[in-house]
Amino acid sequence: MEKIAVFLIPVLLGVILIKALIAPIRLAVKLALHVAAGLLSLIVINFLAPFSGVLIPVNAVTVLVSGIFGLPGTALLILLELVPA
Repeated sequence: MEKIAVFLIPVLLGVILIKALIAPIRLAVKLALHVAAGLLSLIVINFLAPFSGVLIPVNAVTVLVSGIFGLPGTALLILLELVPA
């Protein structure tokens, strides 16, 4: 019985440690993918600027808004660009 416990306890601790380390990595990868999608949407919008008249500057704030909030965030940026100051 002691041999099983001596083997099982480190294995369980290793599994718990691996799961605890993977969670932040998953979150970082998910955030990176969303930010990349936001950047891509802003590039497409700026590519179509000669036809639509909407030019959104690509900077950290606009990319994060577009990436984190997705399509509603991109729509908000477009509306903010269209509304006169």
